[in-house]
Amino acid sequence: MVQEELQDKIFEFVLAAKGRKVLKEKDVIKGVSAATGEAPEYVKKSLRALIDTGCLMYSDAAATTSIEVPTMEYLKEKGLVK
Repeated sequence: MVQEELQDKIFEFVLAAKGRKVLKEKDVIKGVSAATGEAPEYVKKSLRALIDTGCLMYSDAAATTSIEVPTMEYLKEKGLVK
């Protein structure tokens, strides 16, 4: 699977859980790896690329680091959207 396709699958996975479940990094890696059959290391690399580009973000809440789709305020703060 091409990295862009895998990144789309990761984004869809996180978006589907939005508002229903707090996803940790390992939850995303295990879930996408099981759904696509890709190696966890490859999924982790693609997930990090999505975070680096601002498509996804880490969120610290209740002493737990989770993966989320960023809000418009976050994107404006980081200069990714005008």
